[in-house]
Amino acid sequence: CLSHVQENVLQRVLQLPVVSSTCETLQRTYTSTKEAHPLMASVCEVYERGVQGAGALAMWGMEPVVRRLEPQFAVANNLACRGLDHLEEKIPALQYPVDK
Repeated sequence: CLSHVQENVLQRVLQLPVVSSTCETLQRTYTSTKEAHPLMASVCEVYERGVQGAGALAMWGMEPVVRRLEPQFAVANNLACRGLDHLEEKIPALQYPVDK
């Protein structure tokens, strides 16, 4: 995590109404599908556990690399934030939920 960086471009993108509303819709669909189909729920749970385990292992393995590349990540993050500022200014639709 780049905690010393003031803005995180990924967090900013996830907070855009168009993105957050899409994620919420996908989450609701995923949850309702799991609830409606017990077989699908068991498959999904196995997949979720596998992804969590793989994610934790990947983060543990990447930590030294991330620490060494932190200055480069900070520069890339700042550039991406400036690009996102430009996109938000030029594309007002990013500020509205998907249904609008």
